[in-house]
Amino acid sequence: MSSIKEQLLDAEGKALQLFNEAEARGYIVAGKTENELNKQLFELAFELFGIKKYWHKRIVRSGKNTLHPYRENPPDLIIEKDDILFFDFGPVFEDWEADVGRTYVIGNDPLKLKLKADIETAWKESRDWFFNHTSITGAEYYHYNVQLAHKYGWTFGGDIAGHLIGNFPHEKIESESLDNYIHPDNQKNMFSPGLAGTKREWILEIHFVDAERKIGGFYEQFLV
Repeated sequence: MSSIKEQLLDAEGKALQLFNEAEARGYIVAGKTENELNKQLFELAFELFGIKKYWHKRIVRSGKNTLHPYRENPPDLIIEKDDILFFDFGPVFEDWEADVGRTYVIGNDPLKLKLKADIETAWKESRDWFFNHTSITGAEYYHYNVQLAHKYGWTFGGDIAGHLIGNFPHEKIESESLDNYIHPDNQKNMFSPGLAGTKREWILEIHFVDAERKIGGFYEQFLV
């Protein structure tokens, strides 16, 4: 029987296949709305994997909408030439959650390309820093990621930097509390076990923004 980590990695791998296939088919282009691209991704997920279940809302954001954190619902925008956009999808594969976020740049704008590269590099840097510890609170890790954004010349755009992940729906693993999030008020050790005594698994999400230039980038995946 596969471990929890193996099941989560398998689900994440399928979600990444979805994104790669969308890019290969030329879906990520200017001239369509965010909602139209979202619908195409939803239909592609059903075509590839037969899934329609998502444990959180499916997000496609472009342009100034990339500034907004997860909980906000900005108006639908048309994807423009030389735009920046990101996906945040949480598909469920055989009751195992994936949660993957990726940023795309249409065109060759150097600042947007730098932002895309920075969030990918920063995610890996943050992951390595995390696993150099054996005890760290959600608050400490959140503040580390805020400082990491400043190091790269950006502002951290999210009110969290990640959350628990697991068997669908992850909200039922433990009560909905700040202990489930990489949040500035979470004082619980992220390495401590869950209520059932099992190892807790985390998603790390990096959201860097430049409010003046109205652009943001997002990179999210399993913290492993």
